[in-house]
Amino acid sequence: MSSQRTFLLEAGVDEDRIYTDVGFTGKNAQRAGLHQALAAVREGDTLVVPKMDRLARNVEDTLHIVRELTERGVIFQMGLTVYDPHDPWSKLFLTFLAAIAEAEGGWISLRTQEGMARPSVRKKLKGRQPAIPPETDKAIAKALDEGDDSIAEIARAHRISRSSVYRAAERHRRRQQR
Repeated sequence: MSSQRTFLLEAGVDEDRIYTDVGFTGKNAQRAGLHQALAAVREGDTLVVPKMDRLARNVEDTLHIVRELTERGVIFQMGLTVYDPHDPWSKLFLTFLAAIAEAEGGWISLRTQEGMARPSVRKKLKGRQPAIPPETDKAIAKALDEGDDSIAEIARAHRISRSSVYRAAERHRRRQQR
């Protein structure tokens, strides 16, 4: 993100006119930063994006956004290249780069799915491991059933927080209800 911000600043974009979508990729067209940027530009303005995949990850969205900008009299610049909507070569180049961005997104998804399908990866992706080992959980349940110790005493004895004891108690209560 910092290299993109640096590019935009060097391209002359004011700091307060840089819109970001943290945690989103260009694949998702419903991004607050994108909508803010599109709403902020006026006729004669230039919308600058560092790379095509920062605008959109598919040809249809890219062409729709750029067509909308052109109709509003907004200039579109990707990287150092200014898009000329009247030049057929510029249109071809834009469509080509949008297709590459779309294919790249597909390849990333495919590699991720292939990686997740491997048994060695599936074994590693079991979700978050419990903070309390099963044997400690059983010891806490036993102490709670006996009722001799307070929550704070059980927590100190097992070197865990009181909230962890409360969560263990809730798990124990659910198991008993089954």
